[in-house]
This record gives sequence, C-alpha cells and structure tokens, in this order.
Amino acid sequence: MVSQRICVFVCVILVAARRTTLRLQLTLVMVHFVFIGFIFIFDSEFIKKLKRQPWKLVVALNSSYEDYAWYTLVYLLLFVATLVQYFITCGSSPGYVLDAMKDFARADASLRASEISVDHLGETISGDNGTNWTKLVMGMYRHGTSVRSCTCSCCNVVQPPRAAHCHDCDKCVLQFDHHCVWLGTCIGQGNHCQFWWYLFEETALCIWTGIWYMEFLQDYIREAWLIDVIIIIMLVVLSISLMFLLLLLIFHSYLIVTNQTTHELVRRRRIAYMRSIPERVYPFSKGVCRNLYRFCCARSSIYRMEALPSAEEVAQMSIPYSCFDVLSCRCC
Repeated sequence: MVSQRICVFVCVILVAARRTTLRLQLTLVMVHFVFIGFIFIFDSEFIKKLKRQPWKLVVALNSSYEDYAWYTLVYLLLFVATLVQYFITCGSSPGYVLDAMKDFARADASLRASEISVDHLGETISGDNGTNWTKLVMGMYRHGTSVRSCTCSCCNVVQPPRAAHCHDCDKCVLQFDHHCVWLGTCIGQGNHCQFWWYLFEETALCIWTGIWYMEFLQDYIREAWLIDVIIIIMLVVLSISLMFLLLLLIFHSYLIVTNQTTHELVRRRRIAYMRSIPERVYPFSKGVCRNLYRFCCARSSIYRMEALPSAEEVAQMSIPYSCFDVLSCRCC
C-alpha cells in the first residue's frame, strides 16, 4: 500500500511538472509574439503602406521604404529562426546514460544476449565480475576508483566521467550542464551546441527589437502618452532580458572555450574525481581552438564519453604558460 501511494505521488508530481513546463514554454512563445506584435500595431504608417503595396516586402529597389521592407523581412526571418531553434532545442536529447548503455549494448556483439531492455533500465548493471559497460566506464577513471563511487544512487547505473543525475528528468545525463525550465529539458552532451545557438539568436533578436522600439519612441514621442508609457515598459523588460541573455551567452561561451560545464564549475569540490585536480586546471580542455572545433564542427555521437586525464597529464596542464607556449599555440 505504501509503495503504491509513493508511485501515485511521484506520477502526480511528474504530471504537474510536465504541465508547468508546457505553460512556461507557451508563455515564452506568447511573449515573443506580444513584443513583435506591438511594433507593427504602433507603426501605423508602415501598416498602411504594407496594405497598399504588400509585394514590396519581397521586391525591394532603392527608396527608403523598400530598404525598410528588407529590414522588416530580415527581422521576421530572425524571429522565425529563433522560434524554430527554440523548439528544436526543446525536443532535442541531451544524451542520457541509459540510452548510451543501450547503444553500447547494440554495438557490442558480446552483449547481444543481455541487451538492456525497457523493463530492466533501472536495474543494477554491476556484478561480481562486472559487465562490459562497467569495464568500459571504469577504464575512463583513474586506477583505484571504486565502482560504488561512480554508481548513481537514483538510477543505479555506473556513470561515465562528466555525467550527473538530473532530478527534474529523473535520469542521468552525459556531460550534464543544467536543467532548463524554459526549455523543459536538460542541457548536456547532445544539445549544448543547439542551446548556445538558441541563446545567440535570442540575444540578437532582443537587441534588434530594442533598437526598433527606441527608433519608434524617438519618431513618435509625445504623440500619445499611453503608447510612450507602454513602449518604455517594453524597453525596460527588454533591457533586463538582454542583460540576462548576454551574461548567459558570455558564460556559456567561456564554458565552451575551456570545455567545462555549469555543473562542473559550480559543484567542482563535490565531484569526487575533480577534488584532486588543481583549481585552475581544466581537465577536459584540449586547447581553445580544438575545444571550439569539437563543439561547433565535429560531428560526434551524442553518446561520446571522455576519459579522465592521468596524473601526469594533469601535472602537465598545471604548468603555467610561458611566452613561448603562447607563441607556439600550446594554449590552443
């Protein structure tokens, strides 16, 4: 009876969380349409011209109105691209450990007989001799690391380095960064790049919208005080949003350059295998250029895992860069 009540309670919590996520996503989309809609509602002159000559949004020549039409068209394309990128990121997989285990089981012929099924996803995968998955993962840690210290207490699976359990999704995520409530999904190995591009597009859209509002305020100020008040309120909201987006974009750009995650940066001292590594050493960094290439251009699997560097490699990383190292691009 008690276990049934607990299961019912957990299901209710998950359903409520799902509904909250959908509300947040709908709210965010509606906010976009409200900010864009106000521009066209207030700019009555542009609407009148558009009604008389709608084709001029597509055919632009040399006059100021045609230039403005192209300006509007590019802005609307950015708006659509931002929303498309938002929904793509919402529906993307961050790369779950359980999915990586199934992918590994399918690829390994020796595990065909014991391939992980849906009914056994939560079972312990370690045994007296250990499975191939356990051996693979433990080979990524330093010698002497115990299986118990790498096993998730919630999922009961052996976590590779950089993986962590998300309590919102109730799953372990590869290269876990954080859980985004506005997207309704985790950010991890599989979708961090998509998340960065969404931040970039959202920031560009926010800047462009703010410029448009300021231009409109300068052109039509004192004509209708109520409209001025609404535009000023919109500008304040846009300014706050822009500050948040810029900080987030800069922060994640820094994480990309150093090959870190938010989870590793914030909880570094609580991660067992990171405690022995000096504070200013980024153990998974391959250099700025290679980090950027790997993040932006390398077409690797979303289940890619990284081994922890050896003690010798960490000692080499901890040596400060000299002028010669910088000139020889050792830091890159």
